[in-house]
Amino acid sequence: MIAGVDEAGRGPLAGPVVAAAVVLPSPNVIRGIGDSKTLSPLMRLELAAEIRARALAYGVGWADPSEIDALNILQATFLAMRRAILALSVTPSQVLVDGNRLPLLSGLGAQFSGRAIVRGDASVACIGAASILAKTERDAFMEQIHTVYPSYGFSDHKGYPTPSHRRLLIHHGACPLHRRSFAPVGEVLSLQSAP
Repeated sequence: MIAGVDEAGRGPLAGPVVAAAVVLPSPNVIRGIGDSKTLSPLMRLELAAEIRARALAYGVGWADPSEIDALNILQATFLAMRRAILALSVTPSQVLVDGNRLPLLSGLGAQFSGRAIVRGDASVACIGAASILAKTERDAFMEQIHTVYPSYGFSDHKGYPTPSHRRLLIHHGACPLHRRSFAPVGEVLSLQSAP
């Protein structure tokens, strides 16, 4: 019972960081799983639906912009990962996390081992599945929030620091979804508060 864990949204200037944990019945149960960043949006959506249907369990966890600002992006990512593991309907015996560091695994109600795997989203099926779920969950949220803050173009860039997002941020100022601890947002806020 191995859970793969990955996140989406560490680099954007706005929106949450989202993590997913996935337990697959076998490594080869779903074809095409890999690093979500290498897949087309349509392929990600199709695979996400299949993962939800065929996984033994999956969980999603979030850390919102205020948590990111309070904790820092790494600790907020670990918080989202812990929340995703807690959301699983089964208790894994091991947790495999994409990257080179693990979140704190104690205090989650069970004893299990953990291992960080660099580029695990491309080499371990359950981590790749988690990568796909995290990315599709976050993208769907950013598309929905676009209806609340349409002037920022969140449905296009999903909060990432694209040239158009930076221009819109300077023009409109920061909205509640922006991460105030990120330098480009902080610079805009300091310009807005200058006399």
